[in-house]
Amino acid sequence: MTEPTQRAGRGGTVALLLASSTGGVGQHVRSLAAGLISGGIAVLVCGPAATEEQFKFTGVGARFRAVEIPASPTPADLRAVTAFRRALAAEPVAVVHAHGLRAGLVAVVARPAVPLVVTWHNAVLSGGLRGSASRLVERVVARGAQVTLGASVDLVARATALGAPDARFAPVAAPPLPEPHRRRDAVRAEFGVGSDQPLILSVGRLHPQKRYDVLVDAAARWRTHNPVPAVVIAGSGPAYLQLAARISAARAPVTLLGHRTDVADLLAGADIAVVTSDWEARQLFAQEAMRVGVPLVATAVGGLPELVEDAAILVPPGDVDAVDTAVGRLLEDPARRAELSRRARAQAATWPTEAETCAHLAALYAELSPGTAGPTTPDAGAPSTGPR
Repeated sequence: MTEPTQRAGRGGTVALLLASSTGGVGQHVRSLAAGLISGGIAVLVCGPAATEEQFKFTGVGARFRAVEIPASPTPADLRAVTAFRRALAAEPVAVVHAHGLRAGLVAVVARPAVPLVVTWHNAVLSGGLRGSASRLVERVVARGAQVTLGASVDLVARATALGAPDARFAPVAAPPLPEPHRRRDAVRAEFGVGSDQPLILSVGRLHPQKRYDVLVDAAARWRTHNPVPAVVIAGSGPAYLQLAARISAARAPVTLLGHRTDVADLLAGADIAVVTSDWEARQLFAQEAMRVGVPLVATAVGGLPELVEDAAILVPPGDVDAVDTAVGRLLEDPARRAELSRRARAQAATWPTEAETCAHLAALYAELSPGTAGPTTPDAGAPSTGPR
């Protein structure tokens, strides 16, 4: 038996539950597991087998039990509830912390005999029957959790309005990026970008919420610039074919890179970072870009305004003209780019670190289950691995 398991055995294990994830939620759970374990707290991670394959929770010392929770509700949710109950019965769990509404619903229906915390990472944006179902899930999860944590203040307000008995703001810290492995000129050479040609970067899952169609349409207008900027988008997802067709039809100077694990390198070669999403809490790529001082143009949605304050250019969502104008002005104004770079680094220095996030959550677990875990300041570092 490992020392962390021995020490936590006197107070119980923290169970972290997540649904299907390829990006930020999975990275956050891995970071949290690593930080708690390094602070002497035993951790059980439950989620789809694919999340363990991608994020390697066991690699940081956590135990893992497969609980297959797909991205969308299916009859398999009942099997997930049963699997989660079995996982909880297999060891002395003191607190359950579910991440996202899908995992939150499974946890609420499973009715654990210990305190339940649910972090809301995303807003419900879909309409129609799917949107109605998702809003019903929101209400059930809000009222079923002992504590609801929101990754942005608008999520906290939403949970409170739906009847959450205790809703709190809990910002999610982005894992620190590793040092770039390649020099700036080497990164740019991969895309055939010359020394005087701007390179514009976006990183995220290819999903309608990210509104990469707006970036593609704006980029099509930049063909009149001299030199023409190169735009690269790193990420994979269901919108790939539609975006590829749109890029071709618009003759936009955009390259879809697919899934990348070298975001630090890409940022080292970039001149401007762009986020065009309809909603974000504290998007990982926005944090990563600002930490290394890449000027950022982002939509004024969700938690992004409170995240960036005056250290980035904010534009309305879905507004091609606004993205075109903001990026065009930055391309023509090196002094403005340098000022934004300075402000971005300064703003990023005010954000909570992963260690501080872990300490805050460990204190919450101790509050809910006295004697289980106390505040800790572990080294929770974990490298970023691509999709956001």
